[in-house]
Amino acid sequence: MLNSYIKTSSGEPLRVEILVRGTVQGVGFRPFIYRLASRFRITGSVLNGDQGVIIHAQAPEDRLDSFIRTIKSEAPPLARITSVETRPRSNLKPAWNLPEGRFIIQTTTSGGQARTTIPPDISLCADCAKEITNPADRRYRYPFTNCTNCGPRYTIVENIPYDRPKTSMKKFAMCKACRAEYQDPQNRRFHAQPNACPECGPHLSFHTAGGVQLSEEPPLAQAAAALAHGDVVAIKGLGGFHLAVDACSEKAIKRLRARKRRPDKPLAVMVADTATAATFSYLSAAETKLLNSPEHPIVLLQQKERLGPAPNIAPGIGEIGVMLPYTPLHHLLLAEPGCPQILVMTSGNISGEPICTSNEEALDKLQDIVDAFLLHNRDIVTRVDDSVLRVITNKQTILRRSRGYVPAGIEIQQNLPPLIACGAGLKNTFALARDTSIIPSQHIGDLDNAATYDFYLESIANLKKVYQLEPEIAVCDLHPDYPSSVYAAELNLPLYRVQHHHAHAAAVMAEHGIEEEVLAVVLDGTGLGMDNTIWGGEILKASLTGFERMAHLSHLRLPGGDIAAIQPWRMGLAALFAAYGSCKKLPAIHHRIDQNAVTTITSMLEKGFNSPLTSSCGRLFDAVASLLGVRQHTSYEGQAAMELESLAQKAKTSSWIDDLLNISGSKNNPADFYLEEINGLWEIQTTGLIKMVVQRIEANQSPAQTALYFHTMLINSMVQLLQQLAETTGIRRIVLSGGCMQNSLLLEGLTASLTEKKLQVFTGNSLPASDGAISVGQAIIGGFQHVSGNSNESDSSSG
Repeated sequence: MLNSYIKTSSGEPLRVEILVRGTVQGVGFRPFIYRLASRFRITGSVLNGDQGVIIHAQAPEDRLDSFIRTIKSEAPPLARITSVETRPRSNLKPAWNLPEGRFIIQTTTSGGQARTTIPPDISLCADCAKEITNPADRRYRYPFTNCTNCGPRYTIVENIPYDRPKTSMKKFAMCKACRAEYQDPQNRRFHAQPNACPECGPHLSFHTAGGVQLSEEPPLAQAAAALAHGDVVAIKGLGGFHLAVDACSEKAIKRLRARKRRPDKPLAVMVADTATAATFSYLSAAETKLLNSPEHPIVLLQQKERLGPAPNIAPGIGEIGVMLPYTPLHHLLLAEPGCPQILVMTSGNISGEPICTSNEEALDKLQDIVDAFLLHNRDIVTRVDDSVLRVITNKQTILRRSRGYVPAGIEIQQNLPPLIACGAGLKNTFALARDTSIIPSQHIGDLDNAATYDFYLESIANLKKVYQLEPEIAVCDLHPDYPSSVYAAELNLPLYRVQHHHAHAAAVMAEHGIEEEVLAVVLDGTGLGMDNTIWGGEILKASLTGFERMAHLSHLRLPGGDIAAIQPWRMGLAALFAAYGSCKKLPAIHHRIDQNAVTTITSMLEKGFNSPLTSSCGRLFDAVASLLGVRQHTSYEGQAAMELESLAQKAKTSSWIDDLLNISGSKNNPADFYLEEINGLWEIQTTGLIKMVVQRIEANQSPAQTALYFHTMLINSMVQLLQQLAETTGIRRIVLSGGCMQNSLLLEGLTASLTEKKLQVFTGNSLPASDGAISVGQAIIGGFQHVSGNSNESDSSSG
């Protein structure tokens, strides 16, 4: 392997420099290389550099060959190697002054542009879990135990290369015992940067809501007692604060909701193990594996009726978000005598703002929400929310990509210039890109909130600093008024604007390495279209350089504009008006909404006043939810659609997919009546779907059955049209994206039906279907436009 580029005298040892790129710092990689070098009798050194891990190695060719192959095949479990580059070096010091067979870990170097990747934070490993429960171990019950296989990483890093002086652990000098572990190549804490113990590391403290420290009892015991009493406790964790209460106490949850002003939005829970989770939720093998994965995300599980957590945990929703303890602090808290065994763990913030990270911020902002604080003195450098996932069609679907997954990047085949993709306005993430890497940020949130926008700016500055990347171009959404678009325009860089739904499609293409054209189904709430209307129910013929709009849901009006997204009854009236030319009287709306309001909205629809057109699938779901009486007002984004899906799930049987495929394959497919070609552009007629729903309501059909049938017919219409478009275009690769694809019925039904039609389906596995992936799509499209010399986005169907 090495002879092709290194020439030496016969029998002379070869001298090479090996550069390993990827997630190779903070994952035990240098200790791994040290042990590997000892095994193969390699002379030399290893160090962390800006580009990755640098190895200076000297040995006969056969041993070097085996050494390099084994680096790739036996890398540590948390490592992610993207490349291994080897080049001859004849003058490498001090490595060559070492005795033969001696290998050392050198001091870190820095000064160039960073090309390495910081590892994500990883949940407590089995070895550390044993230590904190072993009375004979010096780390018994120590809540900050970690090693090279687990613990904080991204949330404590201030800069790279990844070494203790560049983390928030720098203020904790290691004691003699920890230093000995750190320096022992055979110890799993060899060069573990956050290494600590009760003698030298961070500590807990317990405080009243007013900030007074209470030291009569151990902090964990006090926190457990407070939770058992029904108190709300703010707990400082890995990437921010949680607000915790007893999940089985309806009264405690009601108090938390009132104080946080979060009346309905589902709350996640933490349990000690999957056995506890199985007492109140259904667990598949895939869900169990995901809960126990190193990332330990929140996983949405189907809840068993009337068991476990109080009913006001997730009102109107049949699922509950569950996670296992991912830090020793959480493990020890749940193990405290008397501690409730199912704990609400929701973001420690004022609703709409980012999670609190510092003790001072939490004491200031959360004092009116909580009864007590469980604090510690290890600083959180980067705030990171919990990640949220769901298993659909036996595969993981990311709903929110944060802790455990960031800042892992997306690797592509093409080179991109240094750039920043600024993301969308809601569920924002941004991304940095350079060469073949796109690095999406953690979940930021909705940028209309001033504190969240500050978090956005803070996170951009932090990631740019850590990766030593200064963008040469900026990319943003086509909508000029998104805060992210305004920010991009103010950077005074070459600016590329990318259409929202094209970016959705491109994110999936980037993840799967697709360069050819695809047919992309992008279903979401809103995105500015090329014709200046609000898109959201789109079928595009898309590449990484452009797109053509092939079809969309027929238009409904948005009476009152954006307010219709939080008042579904407006969409219900708009749907009736579109289908019948008048606001047909249905009890679900007319018996629950003030008649003066109904009259006003009807007049607006008749005149087209302040009622822009939209093809949004999200608003169609809102309309159906309203007509069925599911929800007329919402308190959080997507509430009506989520509750409609939950209602439909109640009617779902084990043969649902078979029934769907039978309808799709029948000669008299009802979906045929919902398709219409207008001026060369196909439309799925929402009016037909609305009339079908109304007819079933008037025939006193079960609301759950009607909700499921609506899903069935929407899927059927999409599949029928996609099959037709695949035949006319010759494109058989189908991309599914957009926030509506987080609906398990929709994604499961589309995937099964399209696969049955012999079409190849691609969905996001490492990126969310929602706007959290927009920045990745923007990055690859904007980067390609810059390289190819195109000035901006274009759609050949609408100019």
